[in-house]
Amino acid sequence: MSVLKPVRAFLPKWAFFVVAAFVATAGGLIWFLVKFPGFDKLQGDFQTIGHLQFTVSAMRLLFFLILAGFSQLLSIGWRDRELQIATGFGFYALASIVVGILHWNLGAGSPDLDRQYHLLDQMMSACYSGSLVYWAFSFAQEVPERREFTPQMQNFLLAVAGNARATRMAMTNESESKSGRRNNH
Repeated sequence: MSVLKPVRAFLPKWAFFVVAAFVATAGGLIWFLVKFPGFDKLQGDFQTIGHLQFTVSAMRLLFFLILAGFSQLLSIGWRDRELQIATGFGFYALASIVVGILHWNLGAGSPDLDRQYHLLDQMMSACYSGSLVYWAFSFAQEVPERREFTPQMQNFLLAVAGNARATRMAMTNESESKSGRRNNH
């Protein structure tokens, strides 16, 4: 919601719930669409945990790609906090997906495989540490002045808010007319 700060005053109060529903729907779709190599090798709780880890990583990566892709429309740049946070999560999510795939395809059992498995865990820790260092460096920089949305994005958001208001008014009028008809009979 902080990305929508420049037009938050124009949005309806229930816009937060629309964003939350979008995130939940995206998570549900990703849950059902994501199947990775080696998924069938896992059993029981390990399969659920692996699936959950993969889904959350995919959602982090999707969030980063959406913010980066629409950064011009949203009037955010690489120096804005929202995109810096998403970039750190995006890097960590990509590393998490790659390490997860390698873990599930690698397996364990022999000393060589166990060392490789542990090396992948260490690489994952290094990627997370790299994200933390990136965030610390980024947040030490001065925050730039937030720009307004582009006119195209403002018009789009205002149109969405206007359509939602018109729909709500039509539903309210229809509800009132139905209750008025019942009272007249």
